[in-house]
Amino acid sequence: MDTSPALLLLLALGFCEYGHGVSLEIKVMSPKDITQLQLGQRLQLECRTDKDRGAFWIRQDKRGTLHFIVFISSMSRITFGNQKTATHFEARGQNKIYNLTVKSFTPQDEGNYFCVMNFNQMLYFSPGQPAFLPATTVAPTTCEPTTKGVITEDPNLRTPDPERKMQQDLNFFCHIFIWVPLAGACVLLLIALVITLVLCRQTRRRRCRCKR
Repeated sequence: MDTSPALLLLLALGFCEYGHGVSLEIKVMSPKDITQLQLGQRLQLECRTDKDRGAFWIRQDKRGTLHFIVFISSMSRITFGNQKTATHFEARGQNKIYNLTVKSFTPQDEGNYFCVMNFNQMLYFSPGQPAFLPATTVAPTTCEPTTKGVITEDPNLRTPDPERKMQQDLNFFCHIFIWVPLAGACVLLLIALVITLVLCRQTRRRRCRCKR
């Protein structure tokens, strides 16, 4: 369904007459339920003319870009724009009637469809046949206020402050470095005192024995 160079060449042939040519009449027939298209639906369009000259099917998308779909010759020879359109569309022509069928309608197929004929170096466009999926509206969602209950925080469940914990660890190590040597010194002094007292008593006893 891409824009084809063949379409651009066709548009460059000469003047364009939009559905009001004096010597050529083009009518596009569509099913009654085209206003209620469904995704994946099979859609058939019919182009009726008063001359057996072959016809082009062209789609105009929402942005106004024309896309060449297929050319159906007067001998019912089918020429699609590319392989993608050949698998997505079906086309046939017989007795001045040129049919185009969308096998499975998708959002990419939306637009206005034209049946175009080239006659006496002039292009004749049929009135555009709109084919769009029904617009789907989404109901607005309303946010209801939620009542928040009062949450009492348990002090035991609080996450400890990392800086405070680090300070406590430093204080603990400082206490160890201060008090452990101090306690060791006290123990050594106590032992020295005990040894001194013991030696003093032994010296006194010896002196007392020597005097006698």
